[in-house]
Amino acid sequence: MKRVRAKKYLGQHFLNDLDIARQITESLLTPPSQVIEVGPGMGVLTQFLIQRSDIDLYLVEIDSESVSYLHHNYPQLKERIIEGDFLKMNFGKLFPEKFSIIGNFPYNISSQIFFKALVNRQQVEKVVGMVQREVGRRIASGPGSKEYGILSVLLQAFYDIEYLMTVDEHVFTPPPKVKSGVIRLVRNKVEQLPCDEGLFIRVVKAAFLHRRKTMRNSLKKLAFDHDAILHLPVFNLRPEQLAVEGFQELTLLIQQHPLCE
Repeated sequence: MKRVRAKKYLGQHFLNDLDIARQITESLLTPPSQVIEVGPGMGVLTQFLIQRSDIDLYLVEIDSESVSYLHHNYPQLKERIIEGDFLKMNFGKLFPEKFSIIGNFPYNISSQIFFKALVNRQQVEKVVGMVQREVGRRIASGPGSKEYGILSVLLQAFYDIEYLMTVDEHVFTPPPKVKSGVIRLVRNKVEQLPCDEGLFIRVVKAAFLHRRKTMRNSLKKLAFDHDAILHLPVFNLRPEQLAVEGFQELTLLIQQHPLCE
């Protein structure tokens, strides 16, 4: 069967380098038995994943041409190839057990894939993904870095994250205009934050909305007793100066000082 035509609207860039593909699949280490490959395309990762006896592999692909190619070339996975939108999947129904996610993620939805994993973190134990290099660095970066941001804080609250390697443009068809990066997320032991999770997310997003401003200016629009705590030193900091635990403490502080009735 002929090769699949890369579709720009799906953000498809097919990896050609088999050594890099092998390294990505090996980066999954020892996963839960169920593994979901997102956007397998023509199966450059699949060919290595099916050789592993420690995983129970499922493929999720939205492109019907790729699905036909996968059925033709990987008939042993016939019942495990799911045609559909990964972002709209109900994991509770399809994959009731814990699982890992792997893939060369389309650049245009990579952040959404990580947010999907975050929402389903009680099931998603590990994620290994190739993304745009800047996105990978942002997710893995720590406080004090220019890349440190919303995705960094929210994901690092529940996952240990490593930036594994940079991948050049020329190993893809068609070659993207930017370099790629491979990152690995491993679920940590945090089951529940010491603060209100919804408020934590609002605080982080509000803080980084104007990252060059101090917390005092960025968080003024949030509803809490400003007079009681805005004078504290933490509000003199800019968001990139505050670690994940610091954001949790800040959220708890705001939570403990609601607006007076």
